[in-house]
Amino acid sequence: QVQPVESGGGLVQAGGSRKLSCAASGRTFSSYAMGWFRQAPGKEREFVGSTGSTYEADSVKGRSTIPSDNAKNTVTLQMTGLKPEDTAVYYCAAGQTPRGTFRPSYWGQGTEVTVSS
Repeated sequence: QVQPVESGGGLVQAGGSRKLSCAASGRTFSSYAMGWFRQAPGKEREFVGSTGSTYEADSVKGRSTIPSDNAKNTVTLQMTGLKPEDTAVYYCAAGQTPRGTFRPSYWGQGTEVTVSS
C-alpha cells in the first residue's frame, strides 16, 4: 500500500504564507506524480495542482507554487497571500498524469490549514 502523508498545516494569519509537504510511504516501488487537493467546509474537494500538470485552480492561481524537482514521491505546496477562504483540509495524493491531467490513486489523510482574519 502507498500512503501519502501531509505535514505543515496549522493556523496562519490572512496575508501570510504556508508551506505544506507530502511524502508517500509504504510500498513505493514506482515513481508517482504527486498532487494537492483541498476541501473547505461545505464544499466539494478541489484540485489545486500537481507535478506533471500545468493546471492551477483559479482560486489559488498566482498564490501557490508546486515544484516539480522534488525527491521521488514527494511534493510541496507553497502558499502565499493566504485568505480566509483558503481555510480547508489539504490532501496530498500520489498518481499519474496521462496527457498532463493528474489522476490520483492514493490519498493522504489531509492536513488542516486555518487562515484567520
